[in-house]
Amino acid sequence: MKSAVVTIVGCLLCASAYADLHQDIDRAAAAVEPDVIAWHRDIHENPELSNREVRTAALVAAYLKTLGIDVTTGVAHTGVVGILKGGKPGRVVALRADMDALPVVEETGLPYASTVTSQYLGQDVGVMHACGHDNHVAILMGVAKVLAGVREQLPGTVKFIFQPAEEGAPANEEGGARMMIEEGVLKNPDVDAIFGLHVMQIVGTGQVAMRPLGAMASSQRFEITITGKQTHGAMPWAGIDPIVIGSQIVGALQTIVSRRVDITSSPAVVTVGTFRSGVRNNIVPGDATLTGTVRTFDPAVAQAVQNDMHDIVTGIASANGAAATLTFTDGTPATINDAALLDRMRPSLVRIYGDKNVLLSNPVMAAEDFAFYQQHVPGLFFFVGVRPPNVSAENAVPNHSPKFYADEAALKDAVRSLASLAADYLNQR
Repeated sequence: MKSAVVTIVGCLLCASAYADLHQDIDRAAAAVEPDVIAWHRDIHENPELSNREVRTAALVAAYLKTLGIDVTTGVAHTGVVGILKGGKPGRVVALRADMDALPVVEETGLPYASTVTSQYLGQDVGVMHACGHDNHVAILMGVAKVLAGVREQLPGTVKFIFQPAEEGAPANEEGGARMMIEEGVLKNPDVDAIFGLHVMQIVGTGQVAMRPLGAMASSQRFEITITGKQTHGAMPWAGIDPIVIGSQIVGALQTIVSRRVDITSSPAVVTVGTFRSGVRNNIVPGDATLTGTVRTFDPAVAQAVQNDMHDIVTGIASANGAAATLTFTDGTPATINDAALLDRMRPSLVRIYGDKNVLLSNPVMAAEDFAFYQQHVPGLFFFVGVRPPNVSAENAVPNHSPKFYADEAALKDAVRSLASLAADYLNQR
């Protein structure tokens, strides 16, 4: 009987300590909120393209060191990894934020809008955090501050991963999550689970959304090269027009998803994003190059789409007397949330947002290289709503838009969510 009483008392003390930890996290997140907002605005105003995140990485590394976190820089070019050891031995949890911006001219009108310009694919471009990675960096910096303040209450280790090049490394370079993994980011100490988030206006401020298993699509880049025959624009019969052929190919590619893929069981997208050909209005050019992306959730569907694309591209070119090649670049796998981990950690998000505000997301056709981490360790990736209350879902601004912005009122709870997921995972048995 005495042992049962001791056990019950011990459990109550444990529950009380757990509640105290949550309160400490909540208080610390509220205290660091002004800094998170300031970091967000600073990083937003000073965006950097993939594998060029030098300033951002320096800002992160310098701050983590002030918290007494063990810092490694230069991982996968500009990546920063911080290791925070808790007060007791235990498991290792990783938290990841991506740092890179996009070649987009900002049109938000924000007082801290980017006016940065750079070079991308040989062109002068604007640079903007049109995907929201500035928020991710600021949030994870805030999480580092919160968890450093409760380190003695953590049974285990937290690894902070600030990753470059999520949007894809520049031509002829490596980068991103895959390179981080190759350089050992999930080792020494070995990571047991990883969490990440993405700000999106598909849900409103005060809400989060996630999905077990296939949460985000895989992505493969393709390039089509058409070789025709150059001639005078006034005598098209004397040549073979790659622009007309390319136009036929673009139209025909759309029939793959609309007529050949069973989208009731597995969504798919085929998009042509660039079409380059010609230099002058009165010349039929000799060649054309098209690039685009394929998005799927099922590797078998991805292969079937590629096969259909090859038949369409070569068939249309041949029918018009031209030659064409189609090449694919290894892309990003589907983001597969570990279903058991999601179920286990959902209460951590419910504590912060409330049950009705922890939503089931639809499959998202955008891709995320967080998926590479999930191929090695159980991972959970979720969406944080940043659409202001006065903006309807119909008027939500999509990521990658020059008008994309985040409601900064969402940042404090985003800090609470990542910090709580890490602390709760380490304290679970």
